[in-house]
Amino acid sequence: MSSLEEVATLFVQYYYNQFDQNRAGLSILYREGSMLTFESASFKGTPSIIEKLQSLPFQQIKHQVATMDPQPGVAPDHIMVLVTGQLLVDEEQRPMSYTQSFYLVPENVDGQTKYYVHNDIFKLVYA
Repeated sequence: MSSLEEVATLFVQYYYNQFDQNRAGLSILYREGSMLTFESASFKGTPSIIEKLQSLPFQQIKHQVATMDPQPGVAPDHIMVLVTGQLLVDEEQRPMSYTQSFYLVPENVDGQTKYYVHNDIFKLVYA
């Protein structure tokens, strides 16, 4: 597994685990310049993004990732990640399909390279 795939895989696992268990915990993955487009609504900055994620109208959610495709970004060590999958909310028996893309940007934190989400686009897929 390449470093690009490794970073993307670890990020996706962490992101959806946090989303499913503690959406507020996602705040460490966003910055003031981060942007989320959720369906057709856009949100900029960590407080706005987390407020949107916490306001989603369900109590329980479980993401099931089907595919995860990373590509190098425009700048060194930047990563574009496209995820497809299904999610189950609350007591719903039929999963909903979704696609989500992330643009990850590296930053140096205490001598270690960490990634944050600069861009995040989420869409439900209606068939």
